Amino acid sequence: MFMPDNLTNKKAKRPAAKTTGGSAVIDVTRDIKKPVQLLLYVKAGGRCEFDGCNKYLIEHHLTHTRGNFAQMAHVVAFSKKGPRGEVIDRPEDINSIDNLMLLCHPCHKLIDDNPKKHSREQLEAYKKTHEERIFRLTGTSPDRQTTVVTIKSRIGGQAVKISQGEINDAIAPRYAASRAGVEIDISALDDEGTDFYQVAAKKVRQSLDRAIESTMRDESTSHLSLFALAPMPLLILAGNILGDKVPCDLYQKHRDAQDWKWKQDGDAVRFKLNRLGNGSVSQNVALVLSLSGTIDLKEVPDEFRSDGTIYEMTLDGVTPHPGFLCRIEDLTNFRDAYQRALREIATKHGKIERLHLFPAVPAPVAVACGRELMPKIDPILVVYDNDKRHGGFKKILEVNKYD
Repeated sequence: MFMPDNLTNKKAKRPAAKTTGGSAVIDVTRDIKKPVQLLLYVKAGGRCEFDGCNKYLIEHHLTHTRGNFAQMAHVVAFSKKGPRGEVIDRPEDINSIDNLMLLCHPCHKLIDDNPKKHSREQLEAYKKTHEERIFRLTGTSPDRQTTVVTIKSRIGGQAVKISQGEINDAIAPRYAASRAGVEIDISALDDEGTDFYQVAAKKVRQSLDRAIESTMRDESTSHLSLFALAPMPLLILAGNILGDKVPCDLYQKHRDAQDWKWKQDGDAVRFKLNRLGNGSVSQNVALVLSLSGTIDLKEVPDEFRSDGTIYEMTLDGVTPHPGFLCRIEDLTNFRDAYQRALREIATKHGKIERLHLFPAVPAPVAVACGRELMPKIDPILVVYDNDKRHGGFKKILEVNKYD
């Protein structure tokens, strides 16, 4: 972090000494010592410390011109008549590092124009949280670097937004190799069009192939972090493209907390596999994943209910619901259960050419469904999507094909 010369806090003229009872008393000035200034910039990481702002202040936010656009703000005002100035325990050194925050101009004006809404305790908490985060992130080693990949489409007709702040919080202690990352945005495609999946699948494949190739070529980054909100068939395809070529962490959007951070506590999620029927056509096999919700088996095509065999994987001891996936361990448990299900199906039916998949699952589970498939060992996965607007489950695409 460089220390710009044009700091916004300007020195006030030193007032003349006043004589009181024969002794000279010098008023405290607004001077902030250079070492304190430098330490504040370093501890703040050159960013605004107001909670949720985090604006980078060593370059212009639009033109990216380098410069100093920060202000050093007093938590307890320099003057007793200033914002938060009338406190009993005023700091002995009003210009100490503990009483200073690095802020952008709008946030500085906000806290000083509204001191009752932004108390000393609140600002000190903002400062502590921000500086602890900067310390933690700057302490990460190079092998913590990751390439962030986002896959976004319209959900319920609405465009999806994944903020950089949400990503940074979720991947810590890893950090993004670049601000831009790899964005695969298919929200502009017409999801009502007949060729939607064909066009979207091509875009996902090309973008992921480039991301994987770039990551494998870059010695400083050998890891991916995937944030995805898109139709299940596309996420299963994405997982199959990823495979085990590059280490990759998957993340889940949690509805309760509205964030992407895996939770650390909670009850373990268990899975069970039920075999329903024993059709005369041993190669006609379907796997139903009733996890985010229960799939009515009457919605599965007649060919599987009459002549085939249906396997259902569901939650053990819990009614399927959208919020079941909270911990990374839950995703690991699913991957293990999914692998066991594939092996059991292979044992019962031999080497089948195609396995028909009907998923009601969270996004990371969909990715795992494609990623866990082993080329030339596991069957081609025929993925269906439940489009209630057009008559229920429709065959969408096939993954795990090989020459």
